[in-house]
Amino acid sequence: MSAIDIETARRVAKLARIRVPEENLPQLAGELTDILNFMEQLNEVDVEGVEPMTSVTPMRLKRREDVVNDGGIQDKVLMNAPDAREGFFAVPKVVE
Repeated sequence: MSAIDIETARRVAKLARIRVPEENLPQLAGELTDILNFMEQLNEVDVEGVEPMTSVTPMRLKRREDVVNDGGIQDKVLMNAPDAREGFFAVPKVVE
């Protein structure tokens, strides 16, 4: 079993951009060590022949006919636009 030292915990926190006070680094190192130990336990589980699953309950996604359309709600969408002209969003020119 591998153990995470305080210096490694400090580096992980820095890489994750998490500010961890110096006095909390030993606790973080312990928690990271526990996570790695649990992952090592999971590697011992025999999963040969087990199908991957996306959910614990069998489900089928609802299917609908794939039809191309304009949505039919152009007016509702353009109501949210700060500036709409001739049925389109109007945006400031960015290239001269």
